[in-house]
Amino acid sequence: MSDHDIDNDDEEAFAESTLTQAIENQIESGEPPAAKAAFNKLTLVGYEREDILNLMAHVLAIEIDAMLEDDRAFNTEWYETALRALPELPPEKD
Repeated sequence: MSDHDIDNDDEEAFAESTLTQAIENQIESGEPPAAKAAFNKLTLVGYEREDILNLMAHVLAIEIDAMLEDDRAFNTEWYETALRALPELPPEKD
């Protein structure tokens, strides 16, 4: 294992932690409303908190990647639609 591998692991852990924190902030603030709605829905159908946060963070990561790749603003409408569709994950972009 090289230093580069360790750096990648650290970066992934940091990114995951940052995304999860962003999701927790969205749930707490109620902005966007779909964040709290998705969290409540998944809780009601029996998902564990950690699993819900991971699913929601995954959706956020997809949108951030698309935003950076396409050099555009955050698409709140897509994000909220994708959150409401959970636990079904949006298709990966090509």
